[in-house]
Amino acid sequence: MVDRILKVNAYTTFDLLDGAVEGHGFDEEALAVLNVTAPRKNPDHVELQLEMDNTDLEAVEAHADKVTLSAAQARELAGELERYAGKVEDAQGE
Repeated sequence: MVDRILKVNAYTTFDLLDGAVEGHGFDEEALAVLNVTAPRKNPDHVELQLEMDNTDLEAVEAHADKVTLSAAQARELAGELERYAGKVEDAQGE
């Protein structure tokens, strides 16, 4: 990815996922980086970061989206991910 905003290294949660950007009048697909992190010193939140490969996008300028979660919110998100992963696994097993 050219002009990356997020630091991508061996510790990045996921890199090169299939991503999509959807908006009014456009729908584009691109590679994406998805990362989960927290401050190293005195962590007080969890941060979920997403960046799309701007070389594959025409309608959206280079940017990264970030969401700040409390510990409880991060656990709730983890639970939802587990629940939906189970649904996908169940559907694929049938």
